[in-house]
Amino acid sequence: MGEQERYEEVIRNSFPFDLLSEDQFKMMIEKSERKSFQENEYVFHEEDEEVEVFFLLKGLAKNVLHRENGKEFSVRFYYPGDLIGLMILLAGGQMNFSVQALENCETVKFRKSVFLKIMTENESFSEVVLTGIGERMKSLYDEIKIERNETDAENIGLFRTRVHTIMERARLINEHRSLKESARLITEWNTAGLVVVNQQEELKGVITQQHIIRGLLQGDGDKPVRDWMEKEPHTIQEYAFSYDVLTFFKDDYIDLVPVMKGERVVGILMAESFLQLQDSKYLNLSYRLQHAKKVAEIIALAPKNSEDFLLFTEALLNERTHPTEVCEFISNYNDQIHRKVIKFALNDMRNEGYGKPPVNYCFIVMGSQGRKEQAFSTDQDNGLILGNYQHLANKREVEEFFHRFAAKVNQGLADCGFPECTGGIMARERKWCRELNEWKEEVGKWIKQADAQEVRDFTIFIDYRPIYGDFTLAEKLRDEITKPVQQGKLLHAMLMKDTIRFRVPINPLGRISVKGKKKTIDLKKSALMQIVNGVRIFAIRYGIKEVSTFARLDMLEKLEVFHPRDVKNAKLAMDYLHFFRIQANITQLREEEFLSNMIAPLSLEKEERKQLKESLFIAKRLQQMSELSFAKNRGI
Repeated sequence: MGEQERYEEVIRNSFPFDLLSEDQFKMMIEKSERKSFQENEYVFHEEDEEVEVFFLLKGLAKNVLHRENGKEFSVRFYYPGDLIGLMILLAGGQMNFSVQALENCETVKFRKSVFLKIMTENESFSEVVLTGIGERMKSLYDEIKIERNETDAENIGLFRTRVHTIMERARLINEHRSLKESARLITEWNTAGLVVVNQQEELKGVITQQHIIRGLLQGDGDKPVRDWMEKEPHTIQEYAFSYDVLTFFKDDYIDLVPVMKGERVVGILMAESFLQLQDSKYLNLSYRLQHAKKVAEIIALAPKNSEDFLLFTEALLNERTHPTEVCEFISNYNDQIHRKVIKFALNDMRNEGYGKPPVNYCFIVMGSQGRKEQAFSTDQDNGLILGNYQHLANKREVEEFFHRFAAKVNQGLADCGFPECTGGIMARERKWCRELNEWKEEVGKWIKQADAQEVRDFTIFIDYRPIYGDFTLAEKLRDEITKPVQQGKLLHAMLMKDTIRFRVPINPLGRISVKGKKKTIDLKKSALMQIVNGVRIFAIRYGIKEVSTFARLDMLEKLEVFHPRDVKNAKLAMDYLHFFRIQANITQLREEEFLSNMIAPLSLEKEERKQLKESLFIAKRLQQMSELSFAKNRGI
């Protein structure tokens, strides 16, 4: 029996092809062809104009869904005997996912037109196919819903807007007025409800359209509103944060929340009130960014160039948002810019005839952006993790594609105000654009034989975070390297040696040591990085995968490596230091000065100098903790 006869027999005996007549099966096979795909090749891509149906004879494949935020994720695998492409076939090409070989795959490709024709002729075959698609669609919907919820939960407390800034005028009615009168006033004022008060205008309750309708239906139009009002309404104080009241509106019966200044009603909030947040400077910037058509439009929206962005950042600080959260907000906004620039670069590659990415890939950011701890003075630290491609016949084309693509991204980011990394840590450089297996090998080299420069590269790399593409590549790499890095004692020694290069500027008398004519200190090198580096070393030692310094501190506390007091102090110090750094950056931008991390302690108010000194002491303590702990573990 020949190879074709063997695979024809496999398909013929597979469900639901055993439901076909001999003529129908013959028609399908005659118009089919064998197709082989190597590991990481796409069986089809979302951008393909025509998608056929494939029967998987051998190997393993996965589908890849593409989200608007740049993240790709998979919700199912395909095994031998599975049909690939049915959902797209019947959805008329309106579904945005690709299918990729996870290992070398052998398939039989059926003609779409023939497949559909046989479905119209054979009711049993068609019913089985459609039932299977329905089950897949439900599973797909559930997975997308879970993924969306997880993604949405990543938003920081951005709208720490005070209630008084979005509240509306309170419309009052005396508790003795009739239900008919309340209906007339609601109609006249076009409002969702009224605040019910007594003669002294003290809050007694609220009455809404729903209350009034129910009362009028029962013939109680002449009765006082106090008989139908909500007597114990939820209230909120005017200087509370707006998100504190959002949970109230999850209850179907709550349409209106009085805003109080002490015991006095000063306004109301309705669900519609939060639509006013659309007027926020940040939402306007974000909207314009998402709808930008070219890099030139993004330049004016970049943090360094936008006065609205500076004003919003200042507002967050003034509203007592934790400065570390403000850094996270800045980093998230920068992520949006990166994703937009990446999309432009992909579009340019298509327009220039290079087509779609030949293998799956993940664009990663590193350093402070990876940790979501950026201020305004930051440069590019980014790279690419590619699906393994060295075994492919077109590996040179793969490398050429991603070199050109990455160069476009790096240039676009530079145009948008992210200077190129002076150390060359950028995706366009071969060292920072590798396939997954190469990255594992490179980390292995860092562990065993890193020199001083390579250790500095490692400290930037290990804080990587995926922002676009196939996030599973970044997750796989993290899973593979965490244990070896945890066990790399030589690397730990080099990391400690690198950390103590910069000493915290506190002299033996407990005073801040300043430098130069301007009597400044470098907040980043001399203080912030001492905390970041110290926490990172402990996180590496204990196999912690989290990237942000706060998340690492939380895990170290959970593992009882750090005392809760030390964790609290480290977080407080980072908040102080980030506050001074962001404020200094904003001043530098307003005065059109060169962005730096330098600050003159003597220029601060007395209380601020005290906070700075406390932060430096905490940084110094953490540096000493790291040094002594390492020495102890080494038996010194």
